[in-house]
Formats: sequence, structure tokens, C-alpha cells
Amino acid sequence: MLTVAVLGAGSWGTALSIVLADNGHDVKLWTHRKEQADIINEKRINSQYLNVALPDNIEAYSEIKPALKGVDAILIVVPSSAIREVCSQIKDLVPLNIPVIHATKGIEPETLKRISQMILEEMPSLSPSELVVLSGPSHAEEVGKRHPTTVTVASESKESAKFIQKLFANEFFRVYTSDDVVGIELGGALKNIIALGAGLSDGLGYGDNAKAALITRGLAEITRLGTSLGANPLSFLGLSGVGDLIVTCTSVHSRNWRAGNLLGKGKNLPDILEEMGMVVEGVRTTKAAYQLAHQQKIDMPITFGLYKILFNHKDPRLVVEQLMNRTMREEMDDFSALNNT
Repeated sequence: MLTVAVLGAGSWGTALSIVLADNGHDVKLWTHRKEQADIINEKRINSQYLNVALPDNIEAYSEIKPALKGVDAILIVVPSSAIREVCSQIKDLVPLNIPVIHATKGIEPETLKRISQMILEEMPSLSPSELVVLSGPSHAEEVGKRHPTTVTVASESKESAKFIQKLFANEFFRVYTSDDVVGIELGGALKNIIALGAGLSDGLGYGDNAKAALITRGLAEITRLGTSLGANPLSFLGLSGVGDLIVTCTSVHSRNWRAGNLLGKGKNLPDILEEMGMVVEGVRTTKAAYQLAHQQKIDMPITFGLYKILFNHKDPRLVVEQLMNRTMREEMDDFSALNNT
């Protein structure tokens, strides 16, 4: 069995640590807060983020150097805003020729970089073939309870993807492989925008018809932008596309849905983020996708509408009215990229 460093002790990092520990691997779970590490080691629980008992082969660390000593793989599960800082800290500590996995979903505003691009910039000695992305419809709360879950891992290297597939796969956590790093990352990141919109729609009381339309039209936007950036359009019909979109847009476990729901009920964004106490990646990703869409000359009306609500303080009902009154068009025009595969 192997030793894996998991960098990030939030809900998702903790849940993935449980998967690895259940597979017999020793897990070194790193957090930057000593008090959190002490509680995990003493009480075998990370109650602030995931209220489930932790296996004995998970050990928490608050210092990053010993957390990386002697490991066979590294899993990065910190918020997108912390990726560069953490990778800069570990770039000279990572053992040579070991896989680095990331399970963070987001796009960096201004630079418009995907997570893997940020990691490779901050860790120049890391080969792209050693980097693997893990994404898919996977609420941490359900993974922690060992409910059946299925995800995708993607890498430029088939060997690396298959290695990580075997590292994580078990009877309740099924893993598929892909070589479409761009598509898997963008599907996981962009669906958070649509989940904000779904929560907003529910908060406004618009019902199932509106949410179904939002999810479907949101998929069209994701596919248009993703294919313009080199993704395989079929990836957006898979686990990290439709799968993640469904689970994030329809569940109270989704922090993006919850944030949108509170927006729809009239709360302001700063108060919502403070109340939730956890990162809502969709807010940051909306800003990045808005910039990317303009750069790529891609029409993304739902994303543009959410940008106006989040950052220009536009009335959500007025934005919905504007979306409904857009110029009539052919539905299949938006899925023309699928015809080129």
C-alpha cells in the first residue's frame, strides 16, 4: 500500500482521504491550522467540514514539509484562490517522479488559467504527464458516508490516469479515465456558475420548469466555451459535465446552489459568503468565465446575467426577464460542436 499526502482538510479533501484510507493507503492530511490538525488526530473527526468518523490511517499535519516526506502521491484539494500559494510552498519539497492529483474546480480570474495550468506554472519541475485531474458529481457529504459515487480522472498520460484510477477505486467509489484534461477541468469549473443560477431561480420561486431550462441552456454555454478552448464536446455529456451539473444544480449539499438560493431570497453576496463560511467557487469562476467568453467571442447569456447580478448588483428578476426576451433562435445551433466529433 502507498502513502498519499492530501493537501487541504476541507470537506472534499477529508472525503477523498477517507476513500484512500479505506483502500488501505496511509494518508497524511495537511491543514494550515494546527488546532484543526490536533482535533483530527485526537478526536478522529473533522466536524467543522465533514461530521463522520475518520479511519485510523489518516494522520493530520499542520506543517507541510513533514506531510510530504516519503509520500508516493500528492492530492491537492485547496480552494482555487490558494493553488498558487500552496504549489509555491511545495515545489522544492515534492519527491521526483510521483503523480500529483488535483480535485479543485475553478478558473483564475485575470489570467484565465485552469487549475492544472496554475499548478504547472508554480511547479516547473512537474511534468504534465505526472499531473492528474479528478472531477465528477461527488458531494463530500455523501462520499464521507460511503454512498455510491462515480468520478473521472484525466491526464495527458494514460498510465498516470490508470494509476490514479486504481489508487481511488473501490466498491463505493467508481473511477473512469479520460485524456481530455481541458474538458474535465472546464466541466467541473463552469457547472458552478449554472448551479448559482439554479439556486437563484429556486430562491426566486420560479419552479422546476425554469430550473430545467437553466440547466439545459447552461450546458449549451459550457459546451460552446469549452470547445472553443480545445475540449472534446463529448466530455460535457459525461460525469464531469452533465453529471456534475445535475448534482450541483439540484442538491442542498451544493454550496453554489445554496449561495444562489440566498441571493434569490434577497440577501447580499458578502453576507452570504460570511454566513456560509466556506468557499463558493462559482462566484470567482463567474468572473473568469465572463472574461473568457469575451476573449473567445462566445455568447454566454446565463453567465453574463449572473455576472451582472453578482458584480453589478442588477435586480435578478430584471435579468431573468431580459434572458427570456432574447432573440428567438434554433435550439440545435448551440450543439453544433457535437457534429464535429
